[in-house]
Order: sequence, then structure tokens, then C-alpha cells
Amino acid sequence: MAEFLYKRVLLKLSGEALVNAQGYGIDANVMQGIAEQIAELQSAGIQMAVVMGGGNIFRGLAGSRKGMDRATADYIGMLATVMNSLALQDALEKNGADTRVQTAIEMREIAEPYIRRRANRHLQKGRVVIFAAGTGNPYFSTDTAASLRALEINAEAILKATKVDGVYDADPKIKPDAKKFSELRYIDVLNKGLKVMDATSISLCMDNDLPIIVFNLAERGNIKRVLMGEKIGTIVREKAS
Repeated sequence: MAEFLYKRVLLKLSGEALVNAQGYGIDANVMQGIAEQIAELQSAGIQMAVVMGGGNIFRGLAGSRKGMDRATADYIGMLATVMNSLALQDALEKNGADTRVQTAIEMREIAEPYIRRRANRHLQKGRVVIFAAGTGNPYFSTDTAASLRALEINAEAILKATKVDGVYDADPKIKPDAKKFSELRYIDVLNKGLKVMDATSISLCMDNDLPIIVFNLAERGNIKRVLMGEKIGTIVREKAS
């Protein structure tokens, strides 16, 4: 049986990771691939929570830059995360995983309200818990929601799934000679302005010594590799070796 380094984790999925070839919406094949990996790990005994982004449907910050009231734009973005969460729930259940969606904005007809003790109980029972609607407050990103929820459920690490294989000192798509970091300290991420997660979420993790592992979601099996402690992607923690 596989030996896992982490037994309870929070997976942060950006909305952009779900997009179709046109660059928006939800690609069913991508969602299926993610769901298969999560369901496999659930059956192996991993307790996993997921925080969904909504950028494939609507980004609050982008809306505010175009003249929309910032709070209104952020609420629309939160609703986009609920749509993605329900889509992931459907894909997971089609793969035999037991799930619950909890939302920071109450909508009882389609999801549970977020209750920390209930979320922990679901995880103990082996259910995948999907956290939707961010923190429920405007001006806070889903990155911040991921850090907050991970701390509330006593996760051992945040798995930040992206489209690149780690953190670089520049965009590797624009600068081919960009340097990839295998390890970073929280303070270095903040000082260098590296695009791992936003400053609020990094500070939360730093204050509570919660590791962040940034890895490429597109490569099948990478979630499992991270959980088994393989050196892929970039790990952000207090003491880099």
C-alpha cells in the first residue's frame, strides 16, 4: 500500500485550470481527470478538502477594473466558484466519491452552509469537502479562502494546482531562461513578489507554518506524487533546506 507523507490536505483549484479550448467555461475532460485523481486518493484514505476558484467564469477584480462596484463584482465571482464546485461534486460522485459542498454564502437548496465542525466531521467520515464562495466576503481572494479553510480544518499542507510545474522568478512562457525554485521561504515569496498566492494568504500560512506546494495539475498523477512526498513543483515553508 502506498505511503503518504500527508493524510489531510486542502487542494486549491483555480477556475483557469478548468477552462476549455476557448479559454472559458468548464472542460468536461479536464474535470473528469481531476475527479478521477481525487476519488482514487479518497479511496486510499486521504482526507481532502478543495477550494474552487471562479476565474473561468467571472473574476471580481477584472469586473471592478471595468467600472463595476468592487463588492458587487466580488460577489458575482463568489457565485462563479459555487458553479465550479457543483460541477466538481457531480464529477466526483460519478467516480464513486462521497462529497459535500459547503458554501460561505447560504444557499441551502444546493449546498450546506459552511460550518467548521461539520466540515471536519465530513472529512473524518472520508468525504471530500468542497468549499465554495470564498470567505463569503468581498475584497478577499479564493487564495485567502484556501489558507483560512486549511487552517480551520487542520490540514497538513495546501496543494496549489497550477498550469506550470512550480514557482519561477519570471514567467517561463515569456522568459525561457526563468529560474525555477524547488523550495522557498514565505518571506522570500513576499519580498520577491512571486506569484504563488496573494500576500494575505501567504501571511496566514507563514504565521501558522502551513506548507504550500505548487505543482502542475496537467500532468496526470501529480496530486498523488505530492502526497507521497515526491520532489515535484515548489514547496513554500518556513525553513527551506
